Amino acid sequence: MQAVQANELKPQEVDFEMMNLQVGTRLQLITHRRVKPVQYFSSLIGYVKDEYIILKIPMESGAPIALAEGERLTIRVFSGIKVCSFACTVERVFGRPLFYVHVSFPTSVQGTSLRTAMRVKVDLPAALSGSGTHGQPLACTILNLSVSGALVVSPNRLPADEEQIGLQFSLKAPPDDQEVRIAARAAIRNVNVTRAPDDSELCTYGMQFIDLDPVHYTLLQNMTYEALLADRQKIV
Repeated sequence: MQAVQANELKPQEVDFEMMNLQVGTRLQLITHRRVKPVQYFSSLIGYVKDEYIILKIPMESGAPIALAEGERLTIRVFSGIKVCSFACTVERVFGRPLFYVHVSFPTSVQGTSLRTAMRVKVDLPAALSGSGTHGQPLACTILNLSVSGALVVSPNRLPADEEQIGLQFSLKAPPDDQEVRIAARAAIRNVNVTRAPDDSELCTYGMQFIDLDPVHYTLLQNMTYEALLADRQKIV
């Protein structure tokens, strides 16, 4: 938690476009009916600029939460480099079988900048491929991940002149946790060689993604956002 706070700056008003909202973007919906606000996760269905935003109604214990027209909400979104929030009101609720809600378009958006793209601790099996692997993927494990890159450990040493590498791994996509295969290109920024307990060699590679697919960027963005809001101990 302290690592996150150290990377945060003061909130500032930002443009709506700064949130980089895309269909399926994971966001946090906060209700204010009680003394203590209650937080839920939702996702974006779409919006009409300056008119309204359409969100999925959050589910709790298998049922949609109750929302009333005119109710005040706060929406929080993680853009990859900013945590943005805005106030809105419920305009119309669509129940079964749609379960979505129209909320008012924000008149003001507050953004808290992060000094760097935040990294999330993971333990993901992955594979490396490049000219030096002779067409054979090398097994590796991703130790942390962000929208800008990854820290990877492998018992296999890559050629010293390998400038770009392929990194393949899978992430679960909301809302139904469907597995999505990601094949990213990355530049190797640093290498560290250590010894495992059995005295075998372990190579750790710091990698920076190159031209990451926008869909994959959004997946990584959502993963970071959820860790930031729900499990800050995973933030590096």
